[in-house]
Amino acid sequence: MDIGTFQKQMQTLYGERDRARGAERTFVWFTEECGELARAIFRERDAERMAHEFSDVLAWLASLANLAGVDLEQAAERYASGCPRCGEAPCHCPR
Repeated sequence: MDIGTFQKQMQTLYGERDRARGAERTFVWFTEECGELARAIFRERDAERMAHEFSDVLAWLASLANLAGVDLEQAAERYASGCPRCGEAPCHCPR
C-alpha cells in the first residue's frame, strides 16, 4: 500500500472519530504510540511487536496529517531527490 492510499484508508476508518477527538488529543495518542514503539525497539526487541507498533505510529501520524490537511505523499516528496538540505543521497551534511 502506498502512503497516499494508507492516509485515505485512515480517513475512511477513523476520520469521524479523529475530528470528534480533535488534533490535540489525537497528538497525545500519537505520542503514546511513539512511546510504545520505543519500548518495542529498545526493551522488547521483538520483530513482530516492532512491526505492530510501527503500524500504529504510522496510523496515528496519518490521522494527524488528515486533521491538519497535510498530504503525506506530497510531504514525503521533500526527500524524493535526496537530503532536503544538501541534496545528496546519502546525506553529506556535516554532523
